[in-house]
Amino acid sequence: MPIPNAGTPPSYYVHPASLVETTDIGAGTLIWAFVHVLDGVSIGTNSTICDHCFVENGVVIGSNVTLKCGIYLWKGVTLEDNVFLGPNVVFTNDLHPRSKNTNFVLASTLIQQGASIGANSTVLAGVTVGRYALSGIGSVITRNVRDYALVYGNPARQHGWVDENGHKLSAAEEGIWISPETGSRYQETAAGLVPLSAV
Repeated sequence: MPIPNAGTPPSYYVHPASLVETTDIGAGTLIWAFVHVLDGVSIGTNSTICDHCFVENGVVIGSNVTLKCGIYLWKGVTLEDNVFLGPNVVFTNDLHPRSKNTNFVLASTLIQQGASIGANSTVLAGVTVGRYALSGIGSVITRNVRDYALVYGNPARQHGWVDENGHKLSAAEEGIWISPETGSRYQETAAGLVPLSAV
């Protein structure tokens, strides 16, 4: 798809039916209809924000990120590069919410590189979802998720491991996992999996 405005500043596209108050947007990013992005938001290159999303000030969105429709990102949320959020993923940022409370403390939530959150999942404030982790649809993520972990359910629990493409891994030997799709091997650690070439 050709990118409107390509080659002339700005080099990103904002649909005329959206309201975007930040200019900190990388080249090739597409922002579609009925999106509201507040000032103070940072968005990387080649990201896509689909219809009916809201992004609050202070949010950081990396490069090659995809936000499907109906997602609200609140202050304190950071999405690293290559993150995918399915439709209607829900975030929170206040562990003790009260109406009209002026003495609030917001928690920071981090979705790390390459992670994917399934449609209609809810992410508790303060949680970190690890690199290349994958949550199934409708998951309620109430605790940190390890790198490459496959989680689903309410509350979300780990049900295996996935590779960078989201394919479920098989056990090869004690502490070693293998991708049936690519043959890549991974070593299990306390933080999650590590590709053997990186160990």
